[in-house]
Order: sequence, then structure tokens, then C-alpha cells
Amino acid sequence: MNIKKTISFTYQDISGIGKDSVYNRRDNSDIIKVDNTYYIWYSRMNSPVTSGYWATIWYATSKDEGYSWQEQGMALGLGAEGEFDSHSVFTPNILSYKGKYYMYYTGVKPTPGNAKGQFEGNHTTDFTAFGLAVANSPDGPFERVENNPVLKISDIAEDFDSYRIDDASLLVKDEKVWFYYKGRSIIHGKKGPRFTKMGVAMAEQPEGPFKKYKEPLIDKGHEVLIWNYDGGIASLASLSKSIYWANDGLDFSLIHENLKNIPMAPGLYRPHLEGDNSRTTIPGWGISMKYKKGQTYLVRFEMK
Repeated sequence: MNIKKTISFTYQDISGIGKDSVYNRRDNSDIIKVDNTYYIWYSRMNSPVTSGYWATIWYATSKDEGYSWQEQGMALGLGAEGEFDSHSVFTPNILSYKGKYYMYYTGVKPTPGNAKGQFEGNHTTDFTAFGLAVANSPDGPFERVENNPVLKISDIAEDFDSYRIDDASLLVKDEKVWFYYKGRSIIHGKKGPRFTKMGVAMAEQPEGPFKKYKEPLIDKGHEVLIWNYDGGIASLASLSKSIYWANDGLDFSLIHENLKNIPMAPGLYRPHLEGDNSRTTIPGWGISMKYKKGQTYLVRFEMK
């Protein structure tokens, strides 16, 4: 494997979906290019709300490799009352496959038993799940599949993903859809975020059914970012500020550690998400979020 000796990150402000006094934006998808247009999806909240647990999913387009964006509208609203995604839909990601566009997202409903029907954000009953909406065009409309949610938490308390699952990141490998995600265990309670791990599930088709791989793949990976690299799969583990690599996409080994200034909740421009595009290298840019003075917004970054 060809390992770079150093990895650095630089950042650039962007227009259209950058700093904004009216809306907060965060947790964006990876970026795909359709014809001559770049597409991105993200969680959007009305200011001053900064948490994605009160979001809907919006999208924007760019013509200049992500320096300037035009917000196009809402891509996915809340689910119907009583459904798993009726309170918030957030942290979307995208897969273009055989002429369709598959948007995987996290959903949460109001806290079960809450007298006012509100979301508490507790550490015992506010479970998340993954939903899927499909469109014939990146501009939508995106329609939820019948078997939503497509991936649920484990019903075994000791498992790493028995309380929260989030941050879908997709690829097609060995004629299967590989669905990487992060999980938190209910046994860790309020300390759960520091024990977040990355896992994977696989399916024969984008709608599932997905079968989870039995064990977590990477510890200390609060946000999931994966990409094709040198014949295998690379992943940035945010909590440990490290990059791991696996030739088979499963058995990850450390290749970079002690990284500085890493992006927060990042998405990369990944050409290999674009349908039949077989490119396995990345140009090294993406979009991530910043949190500053009670505001969340999106910025462009380069990884070199």
C-alpha cells in the first residue's frame, strides 16, 4: 500500500450555505457530480437551533467545485405522525446507483411517553434509525421506501449499536451495497458519545434488507467518513484523529495518527458514488461543518 507520510487539512469559506444569520446547517452528505453540477445534502435548522435533532434535509448545487453554492430547497421533510422519523430527519448521505438516487438519513421521533409529545434527547428511550428515500433525479422528489426504516438499532443491550445509529456512508463493493455507520450502546448512557464505534451492514440492493457485520470495525469514530483508497477502503476516525485502512473493507489497520485540525462531520467529493464511475481516487476536497458562537455552518476543506 502507498501511504502518504503526512496529511494536512485547509479550509475555505463558501457562499450560499456558509455563515447565515437565519439558518444553521450541519452534517452534510458526501458530494456527487451530475453532468456539470455538484450536489450536496445537509441538515438545516432555524436559528438559533444548532442541533440536528430538530432538522429537515435540504440540498444545494455548485458549478465551481464547492466554493459557491445555491440552495435549491427542501429534499426531505418529516415523516408522518407516529413514524420513526416524525420529529427530525438529519445527517443524510447519497448513493447514485443504476439510474436512481438513494438518500440514506437518520430519523428520530418524539420521546415515547412524553406527555407533551416532545423530544427530550435522553439516553434511554430516544432511539434513532436509518431511513431511505429514492428519486429518479438528484433534484427529487425523494420518496420514502415501503420498508422504512431500512436499518434499526440492535436489540442486544451489550452491542455497540443498541441505542443510537447515525452517519450513513455508502459504497458498492463486490456487487453489494456496503452501509457504514456509527453506533452507540445503551449501556454507556450519557457517556455514550465517547464510546462511539463504526460498523457496517451489507445488502444485495440499495433498499435492503441489510445484514449487519457481527463486530464493530473501528473504535473512537464518532463521525463516519470512508473513501476508496489504494484498492481498499480508508476511514477517518474523528475521536482518535486517525486514518485507518482495510484492503477488504472490514479489517482496518491504523495508517495515520495524531492528525491536526481535522474536519468536523465531513463529506468528501467521491466520484465513485456516481453510478458507474469507476474512479477509485479522490481529488481531495469536501465540505464540513463549523461551530462558532452558537452557530453551525458549512465550509469547504482540502485534504492533502
